[in-house]
Amino acid sequence: MQFEGQIHKMETENGSPVRYYLNFSDDFLSMNQLLGQSIQIVFDHYQCCGCQEDKEIYRMGYCKNCFFTLPQANQNIIRPELSTAHLGIEQRDLEWEKKFELQPHIVYLANSSGIKVGVTRDTQIPTRWIDQGASEALIIARTENRYQAGMIEVALAAHIADKTNYQRMLKNQQTEVDLMERFQELKQFVAPDFQSFLVDEPSTHHFTYPVMSYPAKVKSVTLAKQPVIEGVLKGIKGQYLIFEDQTVFNVRNHEGYYVKFIVQ
Repeated sequence: MQFEGQIHKMETENGSPVRYYLNFSDDFLSMNQLLGQSIQIVFDHYQCCGCQEDKEIYRMGYCKNCFFTLPQANQNIIRPELSTAHLGIEQRDLEWEKKFELQPHIVYLANSSGIKVGVTRDTQIPTRWIDQGASEALIIARTENRYQAGMIEVALAAHIADKTNYQRMLKNQQTEVDLMERFQELKQFVAPDFQSFLVDEPSTHHFTYPVMSYPAKVKSVTLAKQPVIEGVLKGIKGQYLIFEDQTVFNVRNHEGYYVKFIVQ
């Protein structure tokens, strides 16, 4: 079987285990069904997720021009505390920024390679946790906008990590942690102006992933350096494909690549 199209991050459905799908322009591929099969990913050309032109991908699926001009790639995407739409201040496109930033957000604790704090829009739950390969997650705050969530995250990031160690996550090396207990310890660090957003009785969410075997040593491969990637698929976790030879392929990092996807 052969499929082709522009890569976007895998779509997911929460289940036991999580179900993954690759959505090409004309095809919808259930990735879980490919476990144990040999697949090949062949780079064809670039297709920027912004302008759709064949321009080298710079970051986040965008060519360099789109990355530095589109609101979808502005600074508060990575750093929510830099949001300014609540002040009516434009960064790149105020109308787009209002729609994106002025909606309910959540702050969470998750365990994927150890405890971390993160921010996402309310509509992205549980997708955000699955994309990070979290085994468990806990909503600790619900805010009215992105700025408020970002300020809570910054306060807590001074005491715990705000990034996932992807190698530990892919090896399934997780530190045992009581998220509820850590929340009770951490909430004192949230500024008084934001205490009202904290959740009174949060509940823990758990996730399992379709992995036949975890790699003992992780080697990341990219189409930029290796235009043909192939191997027997042994697992999917986060946004990574795990192959039998212990190489891993980050699907999300290849957004904007147009590929041929061959199931052998």
